[in-house]
Amino acid sequence: MSRTTSAKKSETSNEISAGPEDRIPPRERIVSTASELFRERGIRGIGVDAIADAASTNKMTLYRHFGSKDELVCETLRRASEKAGAIWRDLEAAYPGNPRAQLYAWVEMRAQCLNGEPAGCDLANAAIELKGEGHPAHEMIERHKAEQRDRLAALCSAAGAREAELLADTLTLLLEGARVSRQAMGAASCCGHFAKACNAAIASFA
Repeated sequence: MSRTTSAKKSETSNEISAGPEDRIPPRERIVSTASELFRERGIRGIGVDAIADAASTNKMTLYRHFGSKDELVCETLRRASEKAGAIWRDLEAAYPGNPRAQLYAWVEMRAQCLNGEPAGCDLANAAIELKGEGHPAHEMIERHKAEQRDRLAALCSAAGAREAELLADTLTLLLEGARVSRQAMGAASCCGHFAKACNAAIASFA
């Protein structure tokens, strides 16, 4: 058997014994597994060997899809950013041509997301954990957060809010603060008043 053939067999040996989940492409298994492990243990708290093992593959396959752990981190955060982007499409589809309804729906959707984020925001957590390391994910995180805030400002403006930029900043701060509060004090803390606080802010800028 040639070295090339042997290497390919080694790369796929874990997938062969993986069972039903083997039907999911290795790249997708690696990304979804890494996302869960980063969320549970932190980016620095888990290595590529453990990620590959949990994804029912091996390190060679992982590096075949991702040149480094940093590249894998960036991909998991890119996926998280895409999910956040889908919220805007959902708002537009649910309330076409009605920016004010979209704004109030944004509040409700974010309130629901808070309850579905027991570990907090993946991008915000990564920004804190990787602070000062010059990690390539930082640029992505900053761009994502800025885009979310700018889209919210545009929506506030379209909804006829006075000082739309300030309202967008206020709602952004309420969201990020609620995320931190939930992590520090639990779901029954002041983060439970997120929607009410946002609606009061929107009314004050009407």
